[in-house]
Amino acid sequence: MKKPASRTPSPPRSRRRFLGTLWLTLGAAIVVEYVILAGDLLRPRQRLPKSPDAGVVVAGPVTSFEPGSVTAFPVGKFYLARLEEGGFMALSRTCTHLGCTVPWDTESHTFVCPCHASSFDIRGCVVTPPAPRPLDLHPVRIENGVVKVDTGNRIRRDSFDPRHVTRT
Repeated sequence: MKKPASRTPSPPRSRRRFLGTLWLTLGAAIVVEYVILAGDLLRPRQRLPKSPDAGVVVAGPVTSFEPGSVTAFPVGKFYLARLEEGGFMALSRTCTHLGCTVPWDTESHTFVCPCHASSFDIRGCVVTPPAPRPLDLHPVRIENGVVKVDTGNRIRRDSFDPRHVTRT
């Protein structure tokens, strides 16, 4: 009678071989994650189409703003200034020197940067340097006696221009 062919048992996997395979697998996963991350960083972002009212802040009725007043709008990160002659300007809260937030000082009637002491008048023009240019603006429109500010657009300017003032 023939003896059945014996199977040679495969050698047991050693712990060292198992850990080596585990480390290779984890290393490959990390490399894949880095490749995906680099791809996401290098790929340009998709811009969503803007609706006409995206970023528009309804400030309120014209009559609620006194001439010579400045009203802060934390939601839109701007100040709405009503000039003495009645026109409106929406000024950015960001200092043009190093980007600090400039608060309105009601006593001196100026915006004073707490970081480097730049100051700006109610129109956003530089009164005291080191700020190199006036505060940026946001477009203002008045519809049916209501003031609206488009915070989605920022206007960089180098000097005051009377066309920057929105009149009622």
